[in-house]
Amino acid sequence: MDAYYQRTEVSNSDLSWLKNQLFPRPMPDPTNSYKFGSLLDAMITEPDRIDYFKHTLDGEVFSPEDFHKAEEMKKAFWDDEFCRIMAEKADGQKKMFERLDMNFNGYEFHLNTRCKWDLWRQDWKWGGDIKTTAAETQKQFEDACRYFDYDRQRAWYMDIAGCERDVLIGISKKNFRVFKIPINRDSSFYKDGKSKYLELSFRWYMMFGESKNFKTY
Repeated sequence: MDAYYQRTEVSNSDLSWLKNQLFPRPMPDPTNSYKFGSLLDAMITEPDRIDYFKHTLDGEVFSPEDFHKAEEMKKAFWDDEFCRIMAEKADGQKKMFERLDMNFNGYEFHLNTRCKWDLWRQDWKWGGDIKTTAAETQKQFEDACRYFDYDRQRAWYMDIAGCERDVLIGISKKNFRVFKIPINRDSSFYKDGKSKYLELSFRWYMMFGESKNFKTY
């Protein structure tokens, strides 16, 4: 496993774990979606991990159907002018670590945090994330992003990086359309996401302290 996942800083995924413990709700099993999303991310940002002849990512075999679908989604990404311009000079899977000052309802505290960007443009000082989605329209994608707390993820990443902008890129598994949500600090997507992460971060701090010092999953 990537040593990044063994680090003790708190990640957005840790906050998702905590939310599921505190407020469980019906959610699809993320295993297959995460596996497929990792395949697409690697095709775009870390192609050296892919074996196109054996249909593998880091030696893990994918069905011909899933592998072909990911290839079509990768093509849709590179055919999109904005995505192509952004990705051509981006750092893929950029890791960041920061001790964040936080304030929840007047209570000040700190968390040691981390994140890993799918795409980071150092020259722009901002980046973005790539999502696979079952959505077939822009509205469906935006609704799904809020349901799955992607607004929280993007606010978390923006604050760790200290950037003013961000973009969420969705690629449909159904019709291969590319959707984009541009984000800035005045957008409701950022503000709602920050509100979400501050509450969960406060709960994390009160329960576990500033870092992740135990195995949560």
